[in-house]
Amino acid sequence: MRSEIKLLIEAKYGDLRISEQKAADYILNDLSIVSKMSLRELSDQCNVSQPTVLRMVKAIGFAGFKEFRNAVIAETARNEGTTTVHHPMYGFPLEKEDRLEDVPRKIVTTTAKVLEDNLKNISIKTYKKIIEILKNARMIDIYSVENSNVAARDLLTKLLYLGLNCRHMDDDYHQRICAGNLTEEDAAIGISYSGCSRDTVEAIKAAKKSKATTIVITNFRDSIISRYADYLICTSQEQLFYGDAIFSRTSQLVLVDMIYMGLLLSDYDRYSKRLDASSKLIRNKAYMDEEF
Repeated sequence: MRSEIKLLIEAKYGDLRISEQKAADYILNDLSIVSKMSLRELSDQCNVSQPTVLRMVKAIGFAGFKEFRNAVIAETARNEGTTTVHHPMYGFPLEKEDRLEDVPRKIVTTTAKVLEDNLKNISIKTYKKIIEILKNARMIDIYSVENSNVAARDLLTKLLYLGLNCRHMDDDYHQRICAGNLTEEDAAIGISYSGCSRDTVEAIKAAKKSKATTIVITNFRDSIISRYADYLICTSQEQLFYGDAIFSRTSQLVLVDMIYMGLLLSDYDRYSKRLDASSKLIRNKAYMDEEF
């Protein structure tokens, strides 16, 4: 069973200071050992100050270290006797000798790790700001190429259902033209796993030059496209094996769902009505039971 305390840490990780992340990393690596430590012992092991550990603990929702440690002790006791097997497939070592029946487990395990990294790398402050920007944008452009088109088109569909004015282009000429005609009232979203796809980078660069607010979804914080981002969401910092794009789809689609649900929640009455109206417009595109 996934640790609730680890999920709390991962959910706030992106907003922690670098020193606080050091403490968080130590706890995430071995949560159970914390139950046997004092505040001083933990700070020494993390090589940070005691106030830093306290700030980290309070940032994830606990009143102090004592409450945090008691929660760890309680969770450890609940999980005592439960055997959990971890398979950290960081590089997804697919070997010639692997059995076909091992593939589903490896895919699910790797995907779970990717999604956990997603949660750690998202700044809630940035996420909230992105929701507000998209909610109020006059026009939303979405730029992508190749594999990232899957997430881009999914995002386009969801935004259209909510009644937002948006468009997606995967043609370089169309991207550049549209980006060049944006204004400061608009938003541009660039989706690129590597952050180095020339067409997507140039489109975001042009959008920024047009004074539109630029939002970038990528895997690597120091990638080229990040230079032109007003707001940056990184899915991870891990480099998976050749063909890692099959995992980039998963992480990007989860971010699309986060944006969609965030917008819906930001003005529930308004967007739920729009969603219902959009669904009615295409209702005749699906077969009904009575037609059979």
